[in-house]
Amino acid sequence: MTDQDKTLYERLGGYDAIAAVADILLPRLENDAQLGRFWANRGDDGIAREKQLLVDYLSASAGGPLLYTGRDMLTSHKGMGITGSDWQILIDHLKASLAELQVPQQEQDDVLAFIDSTRADIVEA
Repeated sequence: MTDQDKTLYERLGGYDAIAAVADILLPRLENDAQLGRFWANRGDDGIAREKQLLVDYLSASAGGPLLYTGRDMLTSHKGMGITGSDWQILIDHLKASLAELQVPQQEQDDVLAFIDSTRADIVEA
């Protein structure tokens, strides 16, 4: 099987690699001066649940075997007031997280493409 035949999930390294992205990304978002407001009043259990939903979503979106059981992106983010600036900061943190894990450029581009496909459902202002 060539890399062209593999799913993005496989090319990323499977569950453990995607969980590693979440392990790096979420604390970056929580501690960001602008984005931290979205986690300011969340308990540890809620953040752990959100992390698992993120791993499930990323895994399912990348062609992996996990089933994402969370709400759709529009419902999940409606009313949060997420701006274009917030979105760009998220993307910058995601890029930095992928780079920190030395994810190859093609896989980074593929991850960013499917994340970008959710922008219209998430950004409100």
